[in-house]
Amino acid sequence: MKTIIKIENLKRDFAMGDETVHALRGISLDIEEGEFVTIMGSSGSGKSTLLNILGCLDVPSTGTYLIDNVNVKNLGRNELAMIRNEKIGFIFQSYNLLPRTSAVDNVELPLLYNGKVSNGERHDRALRALEKVGLADRISHTPAQLSGGQQQRVAIARSLVNDPVVILADEATGNLDTRTSYEIMSLFQELNAQGKTIIFVTHEPDIAAFSKRTIVLKDGDIIEDRLNDDIQMASEHLAALN
Repeated sequence: MKTIIKIENLKRDFAMGDETVHALRGISLDIEEGEFVTIMGSSGSGKSTLLNILGCLDVPSTGTYLIDNVNVKNLGRNELAMIRNEKIGFIFQSYNLLPRTSAVDNVELPLLYNGKVSNGERHDRALRALEKVGLADRISHTPAQLSGGQQQRVAIARSLVNDPVVILADEATGNLDTRTSYEIMSLFQELNAQGKTIIFVTHEPDIAAFSKRTIVLKDGDIIEDRLNDDIQMASEHLAALN
């Protein structure tokens, strides 16, 4: 099994006035290819800091962080941007779609920065990604013409279009009702079954129950790292609502 994320003795400190905040206190963890991992913790636990480091938006004070065997610690701004574009698919709570732009154009956005992909291939990839998330009939719709769940599906398609090594989802069901949350989690489970590596940040235990593994952070330390023995199937929860 290939290691997609490798973290060793990761520390991140922040100066706040005269005090030093220890957001991460030397955590270590590996995430293997094909895993579906949820990361939980309160807002003050370092969860946001770890999310930024995983997304290559921040670098640790000390320690090692490798993504797909690339050590990001000493990379420059342009190299980090390339890692974010080519190796990580981002999904956000608030969707982060361009409001006056069609679904297909929103999905194409990550490929605009990939000089290896022609205009025609970019469009074809976006169409395939939208088809994968069940929105082949909504390609010309703008976000205002889509429901919250459909907007999140567009965001998921956008995260897939570059075929990243890991999908990083930040509270991706936080703005959705229960039914739509189950629909989105069912889609994540389908993508994981197809081999996609997924890291899902959440504060909701019922959402974490849909993953294969849960990591809990508190006060900058990992206090729990467990495999989920009783993995819930989101499709079954959705069917129970009917």
